[in-house]
Amino acid sequence: MIIQSLVNYYEALAKKGKITKPGYSSTGVHYGLCISEQGELLSIVTLVSENEKGKKMPQRLEVPEQIVKSSGIKSSFLCENSSYFLGIDNKGKPERTKDCFEAAKELHRHVLSHVDDKAAKAVCAYFDQWDITKASENEVLNPYLEDILKGCNLVFLLDDFQYVHAFPMIKKAWERYRQDPSEIEKKLCVITGEKDVPAIIHGKIKGVKGAQPAGANLVSYNETAFESYGNNKSQGLNAPISEYASFAYVTALNHLIEDKKHCNIIGDTTVVYWAENADEKLQDWLSSFGFEGGFHDSDHLLKSIMRKISQGDLPDMEYAELKTPFHILGIAPNAGRVSIRFYLYDSFGAFLMNISNHYNRLKITKPSYEKELLTPYFLLRETVLPKAKDKSASPLLSGSVMRAILSDSKYPESLYHSVLVRIRAEREITSGKAAIIKAYLQKNYNIKEETTMALNEESTNKAYILGRVFAVLEKVQLEAIANINTTIKDRFFTSACATPGTVFPSLLKQANYHLDKSKYGNKDIGELLNKLEGEALPDRLTLKEQGLFILGYYHQAQKRY
Repeated sequence: MIIQSLVNYYEALAKKGKITKPGYSSTGVHYGLCISEQGELLSIVTLVSENEKGKKMPQRLEVPEQIVKSSGIKSSFLCENSSYFLGIDNKGKPERTKDCFEAAKELHRHVLSHVDDKAAKAVCAYFDQWDITKASENEVLNPYLEDILKGCNLVFLLDDFQYVHAFPMIKKAWERYRQDPSEIEKKLCVITGEKDVPAIIHGKIKGVKGAQPAGANLVSYNETAFESYGNNKSQGLNAPISEYASFAYVTALNHLIEDKKHCNIIGDTTVVYWAENADEKLQDWLSSFGFEGGFHDSDHLLKSIMRKISQGDLPDMEYAELKTPFHILGIAPNAGRVSIRFYLYDSFGAFLMNISNHYNRLKITKPSYEKELLTPYFLLRETVLPKAKDKSASPLLSGSVMRAILSDSKYPESLYHSVLVRIRAEREITSGKAAIIKAYLQKNYNIKEETTMALNEESTNKAYILGRVFAVLEKVQLEAIANINTTIKDRFFTSACATPGTVFPSLLKQANYHLDKSKYGNKDIGELLNKLEGEALPDRLTLKEQGLFILGYYHQAQKRY
């Protein structure tokens, strides 16, 4: 289903001319080897530039499709590293490096030797006359050699600075070469349903956070344990996907990840999303829900969208757009592969409503200076130690939380437990933590009465009332003792939340000494205790009841302001 939907997305993009066609790929290129028509190296052209963060980034060019190298020696056409184009590297294997250069020379002569074009003749002349034994001494190459030997991608340019791979005659020669009959038996493709040449090795997915810089595979077989009977060491033949389908899904997924406007990171999970008809406007809408690392320029747009959805209205959207099939994919690194954290498929309108429901559950009274909406990035940060250098939440938690939000399913228990652990450790209840508890109890336990946005004074739930009582007792103490360093919350909150029957009798007794100096009186505390209808204080509260205790405390404390 995932690969099929990516192939469909590729074809939708191809119809709009927004993606490379089969036989080509978008690749980061660092340097260009500028050669004369006689094949002489004239200069090195730097194709690296700095991005907004000051990081050096290679220029992305559409070049002939790159060979996936699992082992052995095999050259790509017109875009390679120094081993193949210069016959020099820093790997300490000179004989292998020489074989790499010879492989590139043989490929380019095979493809270009019969092409009547100055660019083709220049490349063939270059390989004929380049002396790999003197490469490190070349005056043109020497200033750039240290950087080039790090594995940079190189392309050829003619002396008038035209990319060789862009010449029409060169493209025709490459496409003619790719159409040569394959010796591999054609098989039924499990994606397209047509007989075609199966892809032995699938392309690499690049740009996944935490994965290998060279890329990682979504589909691969490198151990007999993963293979089907009779397909030992057959690699991609175990799941016959045609070369076209393999190219399409890899190209589409790399295109999505490369699009930083619509590719977001949650924990260790790289999240991409797309409309089946390649409508970029729908991607913009989902991106505006703030799934990136915090609030950005679309914060005002997000609030506007939420307001419209809550009123049952979606501005500037047709009914057909709401019914558009939409896909959301979360992937994470796993050794040399990428693993699927989650994959969700529904109509675009359904996803919007699921997200809206999630944000509505998170609504809670809070100080006016705090942000109105708690994006997934900040929601997950509530589970992390505030002083931790790495603010990333548990990778598994990140994926399961996103799945719950987007599918409108129950929140993972680990989210709730993580927040309770942080409250016990910090003895501080932020609006974010309170909002998470409220949303969790409302969705997972269907508790409505106590999970309101603000204080519910009519609630008769024991745990909720005891939380309110604790907040009143804390306020009495704060008003009675000026500049107090340690309050009852610092000393007794955790135990009062877990074992109220043990802690509250002594807290109520101590409060008698402070009532005269506080605006609160016996009446306020008495009214709350009367709601318990004379029942004994519970010895222990369950985890669910502890959440209600915390909400009662938070709501009562917020009422002070």
